[in-house]
Amino acid sequence: MQRDEALKHANHVRTKRARLKKDLKAGVVSVYPLLDQPPDYLKTAKVQEILLAVPKYGRVKVNKALNQCRISPSKTFDGLSPRQRQELISYLRGRRG
Repeated sequence: MQRDEALKHANHVRTKRARLKKDLKAGVVSVYPLLDQPPDYLKTAKVQEILLAVPKYGRVKVNKALNQCRISPSKTFDGLSPRQRQELISYLRGRRG
């Protein structure tokens, strides 16, 4: 029973993340509120993975942003400190504006 629940939850999370990535790519959703207050299904996602779905952000720009803000590429949304969160938002706003 517990295993079935865990599988259902994992599938739900994967589906929500896949939809979010499509919406980010299409420009329907902004990355800033996600970084500021991530929904539950995003807390264990890697920041790098979600940033790669943002239009005009490939591996090089994403890695540069993470390096600039002193964030490990393996860092999850839940693992970001408030400083890292704000620094990354400021950096991305400055780059795109």
